[in-house]
Amino acid sequence: MIELEIPGRGSLQLQHLVSDVNGTLAVDGRLLDGLARRIRALKDRLDIHLLTADTHGQQAGIDAQLGLQAVRIRPGHESAQKADYVKRLGPECVVAIGQGANDAAMLKEAALGICVLSQEGVAVETLLAADLLLPDIFAALDLFDHPLRMLASLRK
Repeated sequence: MIELEIPGRGSLQLQHLVSDVNGTLAVDGRLLDGLARRIRALKDRLDIHLLTADTHGQQAGIDAQLGLQAVRIRPGHESAQKADYVKRLGPECVVAIGQGANDAAMLKEAALGICVLSQEGVAVETLLAADLLLPDIFAALDLFDHPLRMLASLRK
């Protein structure tokens, strides 16, 4: 768990990291280089959950690289499915990361929503639903190693 008291916002007690896969962790169905090690390093602090529509049909390989089992999102109402997943975990202890339009509701539902810039682009609605915008997934994951960065950006 990662705990942080943010002036003007209150306490964050993050237990779950829920992430989109394609566009966020992977591009064209390929996991970004160096990301497997970074995600494995977080497993002692956060429960990692991957949500994917498996657009490129490569999720089984990504799962093997990460040592995780992604949850497949069914076609249709993808945004609602992702938000419902966060609700089932208890949104008050979830940080969600994404960049596509179907990630917006998930980011808004979570205690902390992070939008990351991607080679696929960023949906404006997702940007507006996020608490933070980071230049890439690596910078987003750095926040969990340096949580005072979150405090600096989120304090009111």
